[in-house]
Amino acid sequence: MDINFEKTGGLAPAIIQDETSGEVLMLGFMNAESFEMTRRSGEVVFFSRSRNRLWKKGESSGHVLKVCDIRVDCDADALLIRVNPVGPGVCHKGYRSCFFRSLNHKGAARVVAERTFAPEAVYATTNATAAKASE
Repeated sequence: MDINFEKTGGLAPAIIQDETSGEVLMLGFMNAESFEMTRRSGEVVFFSRSRNRLWKKGESSGHVLKVCDIRVDCDADALLIRVNPVGPGVCHKGYRSCFFRSLNHKGAARVVAERTFAPEAVYATTNATAAKASE
């Protein structure tokens, strides 16, 4: 099946869902290349809009997403990827899910989850290792 990446400017939204719990973990974007890499490798690869490059989820943290199932919506322009997450969390802020805040009817946010890891420890170690390797 062909995914219609061109309909949305070359990128398709990819909803990431925990295969076991059904919890929505994050939303990312894929282009045709990252989608093919995901299919071939069995681990989720996104296209980063801010960095304008491909990035494999977990390349910094080690918290990769193992693909169990890929579903396509009725218009073939959005993806639902069911995964087995490796690691304590998906969110770079230290939570299991990127959806850790709830908004009330007035728009005020409150945190509704607990951190599952310390992001400064995970990313500081990875960044220090990367800096040393580039010296």
